[in-house]
Amino acid sequence: MDDKNKVIQLDIASDMKESFLDYSMSVIVARALPDVRDGLKPVHRRIIYGMNEQGMYSDKPYKKSARIVGDVMGKYHPHGDSSIYDAMVRMAQDFSYRYPLVQGHGNFGSMDGDGAAAMRYTEARMSKMAMEIVRDLQKDTVDFQDNYDGEEKEPSVMPAKFPNLIVNGSMGIAVGMATNIPPHNLSETIDATLAIIKNPEITTMELMENHIFGPDFPTGGVILGRSGIKQAFETGRGSIVTRSKVNIEEKSNGKTVLIFNEIPYQVNKASMVKKIADLVRDKVIEGITELRDESNRDGVRIVLELRKDVQADVILNQLYRLTPLQSSFGVNFLALVNGAPRQLGIKEALEHYIAHQIEVIERRTRFDLKKAEDRAHILEGLRIALDHIDEIIALIRNSNDDESAKNGLMEKFELSEIQAKAILEMQLRRLTGLQREKIENEYSELIALIADLKDILEKPERVRQIICDELTEIKEKYGDERKTEISDIGLDIDDEDLIPVEDVVITMTATGYIKRIPSDTYRTQNRGGRGVKGMSMNEDDIIDILTTMSTHDHLLMFTNTGRVYRIKGYKIPSGSRTSKGIPVVNLLQLQEGEYIKSLVPVDGNDAKFLFFVTKNGLVKRVSVDEFTLIRQSGKIAITLRDDDEIIDVKATYGDTEVIIAGSNGKAVRFDENQVRPMGRSASGVKGFNTDGSEVVGVATNKEGKYLLSVSENGYGKRSEIEDYRLTSRGTKGVKTINVTDKTGKLVSVRSVNGDEDAMIMTNEGIIIRISLENVGVYGRNTQGVKLINVSETESVARVAIVDKEEEIDENAEVTETTETVTETEVVEETAEAVTEEE
Repeated sequence: MDDKNKVIQLDIASDMKESFLDYSMSVIVARALPDVRDGLKPVHRRIIYGMNEQGMYSDKPYKKSARIVGDVMGKYHPHGDSSIYDAMVRMAQDFSYRYPLVQGHGNFGSMDGDGAAAMRYTEARMSKMAMEIVRDLQKDTVDFQDNYDGEEKEPSVMPAKFPNLIVNGSMGIAVGMATNIPPHNLSETIDATLAIIKNPEITTMELMENHIFGPDFPTGGVILGRSGIKQAFETGRGSIVTRSKVNIEEKSNGKTVLIFNEIPYQVNKASMVKKIADLVRDKVIEGITELRDESNRDGVRIVLELRKDVQADVILNQLYRLTPLQSSFGVNFLALVNGAPRQLGIKEALEHYIAHQIEVIERRTRFDLKKAEDRAHILEGLRIALDHIDEIIALIRNSNDDESAKNGLMEKFELSEIQAKAILEMQLRRLTGLQREKIENEYSELIALIADLKDILEKPERVRQIICDELTEIKEKYGDERKTEISDIGLDIDDEDLIPVEDVVITMTATGYIKRIPSDTYRTQNRGGRGVKGMSMNEDDIIDILTTMSTHDHLLMFTNTGRVYRIKGYKIPSGSRTSKGIPVVNLLQLQEGEYIKSLVPVDGNDAKFLFFVTKNGLVKRVSVDEFTLIRQSGKIAITLRDDDEIIDVKATYGDTEVIIAGSNGKAVRFDENQVRPMGRSASGVKGFNTDGSEVVGVATNKEGKYLLSVSENGYGKRSEIEDYRLTSRGTKGVKTINVTDKTGKLVSVRSVNGDEDAMIMTNEGIIIRISLENVGVYGRNTQGVKLINVSETESVARVAIVDKEEEIDENAEVTETTETVTETEVVEETAEAVTEEE
């Protein structure tokens, strides 16, 4: 049968399996994984060897990169010029290699991901560290193998006089496996190697605690915690979290500036800056006013300017959590051991390196011994010749040619062929007495050297000592301080942990501007004072809601449409006393036409229910547990009827008495248990008969023993809650203040104990803080005393109760009015309260 018509039967499954296995092993062994002995992949080894062969040493002029790449590709690595050049570029980058093996001249890329200039523009030579990689290469310290076409020889491994695999690390993706070895500090790595040589039984933990403390990245940064390092050192696998190093500076204008000078290893700086900018633009991180990348050839410098009101630690925590300013390095210590891939711990890898160095030193010693013995053999022949110089000269003169002279010398003086040739080649000047002395001295030195070299080969402890001495020499020449700091701080820190626990006042205007300020911002004044400016607002805007809470408490925010939102106190932006705040729509996903009507702090108390009261007098009681999980888009809290809205929501405890008051000056008091617990979507039941008015306030007996009533014209008083008889829900109630043209309508009722301060706000943004000890206790039918002087265009908008504060200094900048209200001005009412059933 003709060969071209021959058909070969193959099982495609087994053939594919065989072919793929061959391919994968070729990738693993000959391309992607480093050798545990010298820490180099074939391409790196060939680049260094090619430069060494061309004499591109660290003390010689730079040569064009294209020349290096062409020579390496043509002789040793036929895989394309780009792969060779890319590998060489990385070996020259001080942000990729902890100790670069190539010195580059020109543009070799940047941390922003910029590529190097074309190889025809750049130049390179071996670095001093690369010279240590090839040291003693010419002394038969390693095996050589044929290159790809058999015309050249290349080393199968380098002598590597320092543990390059540990020091510079490696990264590679093979078939079905990958390696990712972090770089380490040279001094620490050598210390660990010396420790193993001196005490082979030393443990990995002892190495980690006393010698090699963890990876040392060329870009610096901070490693968080030691557990990942410990796992990686012991097993060869682990995750190491690195964080950028930051300096926090205060500018003269009071702003805080974050300056990042070190970033995590292998992070693209330009992409990282863009990520930060995107988060700021999308308001995921709020409080950064300016972002600049001021990096130059001297180093990294990323500058972030912060708003005055934000906590720098909180912004930092968000940046670490959401951007590559904090990154994980997944350690996978995989290297070739005797040509096969193996997962290694740090100690095992160093042991393989030590074994390699023992072989290198022994082979170098044998090479030096043979060289010394060969030279001594020649010198022995020269010594014989000098002792019989006249006879030798006569023998040579009588010989017909070189061959007969050589044979004659060998026969007469029992010389070897090598010795005979050396005598024949000896110059006449060697016959001088000085030259004879030199030969004798050289011979004596060689005899001593030969004895020493043989002693080294006979004593393994001397080989180990030589390794220690050479490593110590390299440490002294090239060792440096760590660049990467190792910190024991926690890995995951909540923003809340960075916020100081403090009491704050949350204020919000009718148009929805909200802020938080320390509760001691407002100073206590005497009753009848004019007050201080509490918030800068737009025209026709008034302070509508005020509450006190801790920065670490949750705040439930109820809207006019019956929805509820949940937010931590510290997440409400801080503001100064006179600042406007920010629109609440920037914090919450409010629906169209929806605005906040009530703020209820939760946490830090034993409240069991939330008690809802609407403008039309409907009430509802719901378990607090219904509001623990609330989506960012809010949750339905109550189903409202037409033209109704939430007036207030109170936290109750199962035995709370509720007082509801209307603008007509009447109030009803009943036990919360008259309202059964309902679901979130329920509408509620009748709680107060408004009788044509509307509900203006809700109070409870748990909040205090007095009821503070305040009218729109600034009159107010304290009345004992016990003066209001307990009735059923749904009644019209009894008088709580005598409403007249002088007092105006009732605008607020609050439960108090009498030892607090009241913060009274007008619709023009004026706030006064007065001690309730200055407000008398009167019957519920009286109109009260003047608490705040309001102008003709002003009216009281809101009343809040805060903890008592010490009086201010007399020199404080507070404008006092000359008008005071005495108790004799109080108009006593004698009319009996009328109770009407619904």
